[in-house]
Amino acid sequence: MSNQRDRQRFKNEDLVLKVTTNIDPSVWDESKYEPFLDELCGIREYQKDAIRTVLRYLGGEKYENLRTLAQENFDINEEMGRRYGSRAGMERHLQLPDQLACSIDMATGTGKSYVLYGLAAIMLGEGIVDRVLVLCPSNTIETGLISKFRDLSGNASLRDVLPRDCKVLVPKIINASESIVNRSICVENYHAILKHVKSSIRDSLKGCGNRVAVFNDEAHHVANESGANVKRWKEFLLNPEYGFRYVVGVSGTCYIKDEYFADVVSRYSLRQAIEERFVKKVEYISEMPQTDNGDEKWQLIYKRHQAWKKQLKRRRIRPLTIIVTQNIKTCKLVAEQLQAFLQEWENISAEDAERKVLPVTSAKEHQPNVARLKMVDNPASKVEWIVSVSMLSEGWDVKNVFQIVPHEERAFNSKLLIAQVLGRGLRWPDGWKGLDPIVTVFNHDAWSGRIRHLVNEILEIERRLSSSVIETASFHFDLYNLDYTRDTDTSEYAKKGEYRLLEQGFVDLPTQLEVEDVVIEFERAVTGEHTKFKTNIEHKTYTTEEVAEFMFRRLQSIDDESKDADDPKDRTRYANKFPVERCQKIIENSLRRAGSKSNRVTEANRQKILQALGPLRRKKAKRVVYKLTPNALKTISTKERASISCSAAELRRGDKTVFYGPNCEASIPDEQLEFFCEVKDPDGDFRAGCEFISNSHDFKTPCNMVIADATPERRFTRELCKRENAVALDAWFKNAPQRFYTIEYAWKKGEHPKRGEFSPDFFIKKDKTIHIIEIKDDSEINDPSPENQKKYEYAKAHFERLNQWFLKADIAVKYQFNFLTPKSFNLFFQLIRNDELKDFRSELDVTLSRSSSGSDTNEMGS
Repeated sequence: MSNQRDRQRFKNEDLVLKVTTNIDPSVWDESKYEPFLDELCGIREYQKDAIRTVLRYLGGEKYENLRTLAQENFDINEEMGRRYGSRAGMERHLQLPDQLACSIDMATGTGKSYVLYGLAAIMLGEGIVDRVLVLCPSNTIETGLISKFRDLSGNASLRDVLPRDCKVLVPKIINASESIVNRSICVENYHAILKHVKSSIRDSLKGCGNRVAVFNDEAHHVANESGANVKRWKEFLLNPEYGFRYVVGVSGTCYIKDEYFADVVSRYSLRQAIEERFVKKVEYISEMPQTDNGDEKWQLIYKRHQAWKKQLKRRRIRPLTIIVTQNIKTCKLVAEQLQAFLQEWENISAEDAERKVLPVTSAKEHQPNVARLKMVDNPASKVEWIVSVSMLSEGWDVKNVFQIVPHEERAFNSKLLIAQVLGRGLRWPDGWKGLDPIVTVFNHDAWSGRIRHLVNEILEIERRLSSSVIETASFHFDLYNLDYTRDTDTSEYAKKGEYRLLEQGFVDLPTQLEVEDVVIEFERAVTGEHTKFKTNIEHKTYTTEEVAEFMFRRLQSIDDESKDADDPKDRTRYANKFPVERCQKIIENSLRRAGSKSNRVTEANRQKILQALGPLRRKKAKRVVYKLTPNALKTISTKERASISCSAAELRRGDKTVFYGPNCEASIPDEQLEFFCEVKDPDGDFRAGCEFISNSHDFKTPCNMVIADATPERRFTRELCKRENAVALDAWFKNAPQRFYTIEYAWKKGEHPKRGEFSPDFFIKKDKTIHIIEIKDDSEINDPSPENQKKYEYAKAHFERLNQWFLKADIAVKYQFNFLTPKSFNLFFQLIRNDELKDFRSELDVTLSRSSSGSDTNEMGS
């Protein structure tokens, strides 16, 4: 059972940095720009607040850099102390601590571009900077910003309300194709800052950074660094050749995956925007019926789209549905599937279906479609469906989106991605009056909680403890592994003779419905109100004659394959025994038994009938042999192991146990310190998951703590830390569960060959011998799993080969591998104390050795 204390919860608003209002008006007087803000922002007070806050921070001379602002907030905000643990812990989450940097969090569709322009115009007008550079992640956004900024800079009403002493009344709006001169705002795709790209940015700004403001639109790209070029965006901001002092990021998705930015100074959330009616309301699926195939899911999406179409007809709005995919390849495939569905469902030509679907990606073939996006809200446009890649969906000002479909979980598996997906449909249509418009998110119902968390502005962090190696520990040692090449050899053996088939004269089918009434339940964001959408699914059906023909053709193809077999017994004659007429009678009989009055078979039941034919092809058994050939010896230091962690829930339940020694606290990350103190409390909730080793000389591992999985590992770790055993060994080390020291193995799961890697649990150093131990439960002795048999077999062969390599290379070390269960612990440690562990075999070793003897699937090259 989960416990609320296993996770920490924070409201995003509690993590926003507060900028003081105690500013000397002789240094910065924001009141002189109030008429300008009123004219620029109108009734959108949140835009004015964002501009005022950032200007107090940048122009008020109260803060040396972001670090001083963060420290001030950490000292007065208990929630930040709980979130980050210490000043140093908070600083590690700051992207640009040495600059006057910050982020503005504004929900998509709430006018970020007006805030960017307002900041730029006032900083130029006041003489805080001479030039402004606005970087954005795509050409689409660049084009939109330049157009909007030119409209605003040419607006006489805005110019007339600027203060009389304003240094710049009309900023020059340019891109990096011309030199960035004083009094200008340069808007450019961030690719222009790359060294190999010809642009004016580098030459124009070198050495001038102190008098330049850099604004990053869609700033989450800088923080998330998903590619080499994006990483260079951040490097550009930090480059001392420019010395940028003022850096402001603006985003509607201020997340690094699921974590909220640590440098936000102004926040206008999606929840506020919905409540204050600046963006559409959002509804998402909380419960939906199961669908058997892609066609049925498309039906439900299509029928919701048609419901919006009918509802909006009187407003003369043609609603758009956007499908968001993970990558370009999937986007192309989904667009083709949708076009095929529309062609069949609406009985239209392929050309008409293609006109309705607009795929939008960075692929060359889709570049004309990016330009067509500007026209999709136009009544003359034929587009009703947009298929897009998630990370390329920004910068659109499409307002008639009334349904959003995250096509797969990977396009919807973090707050960053969810916020981006929602952002595509939040803008109100032009001229909308009456009840607030609603956008439907046609999500999988299992994802509804993620949307709820995002809208409710909750940052939920699972409380965890990390086991990390201590660089300066005296118990480090080197390990050796082998670098292999792998060859696969597959042998096949054909099955002979016919199968006994359909002896009962029917197939047992479930009751079927050709048209199924269904209800989709939606939940409204913010209010939690539930609504129901009633529709139906038209299941694909076939006549009994069509299904009988399917059956007969399948049987006939088997006969054709076997007609040239050498042995007459292997030549099947299924088609003779089951002509089409007999197949049809079997189907009709099956339908009657299932209570069907119809002469049609649903797709699900057609599949069941075909599956009932059984494995008719002369099934070939496969034997897969993996041959591993060692190429080189690899040295791995225990210092290289990455941190591993366990959760509060695992410790509280006793599923995992942390062992730690004196002074452990000094190596715990600041944000984990509070939780660590709870864990080590002998009267606390986590006493079942914690053991203290009071003498550091008994804790001979280079890690700050060791995480033991389950009872056998806990008992074994306890034995390692007993004084009489600790003095008998040099050092020991708990392996990472993956990607540190791994051994490849092959095994069969049912009839399917599988390959995997396993990581032995412990490495124990005693003199010149490394003992490698894999811990299992005693139950394995009597009933070893096939997977463990193969782990044993491959690991033994690996370490034998490793020892042979040591001999040839004259390396004075030996590796000994054992599977251990609690039944053998006492014997193992007695032998290690007596220096008699050479050639030791546990009971499980013997069992596994017997099970794997004679196996022909583990052939390894030498």
